[in-house]
Parts: sequence; structure tokens; C-alpha cells
Amino acid sequence: MADENPVLQKSFAFAVRTVNLYKYLTTEKKEFVLSKQLLKSGTSVGANIEEAIGGYSKKDFRAKMSISYKEIRESKYWLRLLVETDYIQREQFESMFIDAEEIAKMLYSIIKNTKD
Repeated sequence: MADENPVLQKSFAFAVRTVNLYKYLTTEKKEFVLSKQLLKSGTSVGANIEEAIGGYSKKDFRAKMSISYKEIRESKYWLRLLVETDYIQREQFESMFIDAEEIAKMLYSIIKNTKD
């Protein structure tokens, strides 16, 4: 099913990148607070999409997708903070931020087009 669901694919890939960035930040930069926040929000996006797909109703689906949207927006915040405090390079930031933006747009469209 993941092969047929672009938002699920992209959110999983984003989660993998988030985990890898977390490992880098904690081992190389010895940064533990901001990276943990990003780890939580960045991996939560796909998990909530998975829950939405298994939802019992349209209302449940929409609620979980809304949580995913909030989590990707939060991830964008942590990425901006990490780049502005020189924990990550501009290139790392731009690549992940573009992915986050794309996921956010997809989720917003899904939420907007899902009626209760």
C-alpha cells in the first residue's frame, strides 16, 4: 500500500532522514535537545498518516491527517532553528525543508478535501 500512497512514501523517507540527522547531531555536534524535538515531530508525521489510513471514520482520518500536518509544520520550525544556530549546514536544511514543504502541501490538500 505504501508504494501507492505518495504522502506515506514521502513521510517515511522524511522520517528516515530525520533519524539520520538526529544520529549526526547527537554524535558529531553533541546536540541533544533540539535534535530530540525534531526526532519526535519528524517521525510522528508518517506514524499519524498510517493511523489515519487505518481510521474508523472520515472524521478520524481527517483528525490524524491534521495531526500529521501540525507535526510537519513543527519539524519545519526545528529545522529553521537548527540551521540558524549553526548545527546544520544550509544545504542540509534546504533539502529537508523542501521535503517538509512538499509533505505539508500534500497533507493540507488532503485535509481540505476530506469532509466530515
